[in-house]
Amino acid sequence: GYAAMRRTSMVIKSTQPKVDLDNLFANQRGLATRRQLIATGLDDEIIRQRLRSGRWQRVLPGLYANTTGSITLEQRRVAASLFVGGHGQVTGIAALVWHGFEHLPPDPLIHMLVPHRTRRGSRGFVRVQRTHRLDPTPHATPHYAVCSVARAVCDAGRGLSGLREVRAIVAEAVQRGFTTVEELRAEVTMAGTSRTALLHRALREVGAGARAAPEVDLQETLRPSAVLPTILWNPKLEALDGTALPSPDGWIDDVGIAIEVDSREYHLSPEGWQQTLRRHNLLASYGALILHFTPSELRGRRRSVRGVVERAYRERQASGATAAIRVVSVPGAQQGAPHQA
Repeated sequence: GYAAMRRTSMVIKSTQPKVDLDNLFANQRGLATRRQLIATGLDDEIIRQRLRSGRWQRVLPGLYANTTGSITLEQRRVAASLFVGGHGQVTGIAALVWHGFEHLPPDPLIHMLVPHRTRRGSRGFVRVQRTHRLDPTPHATPHYAVCSVARAVCDAGRGLSGLREVRAIVAEAVQRGFTTVEELRAEVTMAGTSRTALLHRALREVGAGARAAPEVDLQETLRPSAVLPTILWNPKLEALDGTALPSPDGWIDDVGIAIEVDSREYHLSPEGWQQTLRRHNLLASYGALILHFTPSELRGRRRSVRGVVERAYRERQASGATAAIRVVSVPGAQQGAPHQA
């Protein structure tokens, strides 16, 4: 009760050196735990008074901010670390946000990996995940540790129920060079079989050449076709005169059809969009027919998209059209790929 809390305060105050209150808040983004506040010479009654007066706010049990109003994302990360005693690691979606991922499902929670012996449980916006295997290579900041991308992707994927979301995370991790398929596969393997089925499937798809979630949708849209031959995904191409050419999302070699998923959303800047248009024009200048589809078409009009590609293939085949382009290589998982029919 209250008397016991007072006795605890007196014990803490008598055994710890005084800490400067202003420096404490300044060094922790305006946040402090009850134990830290008592070490500055305050007691529970003063803390309650400052809360009642509106000068401070309670952020989590036993953790306070010296401001009012909404706290920032960075403060939430600091608060989560203080709440679990400073021994945790930010993981999952929260960690991927910190790493700079752009295509993530919304998640208002801060997921924290903590040693299995930790007794602290989830409260408020903090979700505690006990583990016997903390990330051995976290990124250290002055206030908290953040899991590596591979571990964060694995933890995020295990918490999601939709394949599209898991695909998007895995694809962005690999496409933007945050980590590799091999590193992700090793992390998922260490996680065992608990809630990893979607991660395994996404890794197979990305490892086979898909570089983004819409490209996986494209592959799934065209796979059921009984008309189309084997489609090469992200092949390395060159012109017959030796000119290096851009790699399309999909390529039908015998008739020279390039299939592309086009959306500004999947380019990092307007310059990236212009670069994509230049790539397409270069392919066209060597005789390729380029078919463009948007992510929304691949999600909502799959039969129509498949029909367009099949008609284009039949027409090119009937007219004998080809392109002055040859395939140099394809991602290894496609070598000797069977006919898709």
